[in-house]
Amino acid sequence: MSTGRWADALAGGDLDALAATMHRDVVLVSDGGGRVVTPLRPVRGAASVARVVSTAVGDAPGRALTVEQVNGRPAVVVRRSGRACAVVVAEVDGALVVRVWLVLNPDKLVRWHAPR
Repeated sequence: MSTGRWADALAGGDLDALAATMHRDVVLVSDGGGRVVTPLRPVRGAASVARVVSTAVGDAPGRALTVEQVNGRPAVVVRRSGRACAVVVAEVDGALVVRVWLVLNPDKLVRWHAPR
């Protein structure tokens, strides 16, 4: 699967299209650092993961999504008004996303404010 297809599904806000890019047993782990509300336990299943990621990415004015590399993996960096508000890292196996790491912790997003 291309990272662009996954990013397009994220940007489009269509939960069914986003879930279709994921394995049915996909697992999401999130990090809010105690400063942003995120699930405390892993989220499992394409529909549930799609809902969590879509909510985190949102569709606010000034939102921009870029595909970048994070630790050698494809990721979508979400910025609003030039400031990073989420980094969504995907592990892909074949044509589907099998794991998602959702970073919302503001302390960990500082270095992502400027596009790379």
